[in-house]
Amino acid sequence: MCRAVLESEEGQSAAQGINDGIVYLMAIPYILVFGIGYVVYIKFFKKKPEV
Repeated sequence: MCRAVLESEEGQSAAQGINDGIVYLMAIPYILVFGIGYVVYIKFFKKKPEV
């Protein structure tokens, strides 16, 4: 049903919006995993200053 509506539209602005939304929803988990991995890396592998 969604495909039929998006294909029949003249301007294709709704289709572009749907595609942008899908990319946005797909990117968020990768950004979160990268951020958490970076924090873990910094916490465990950062050299501690010698006293």
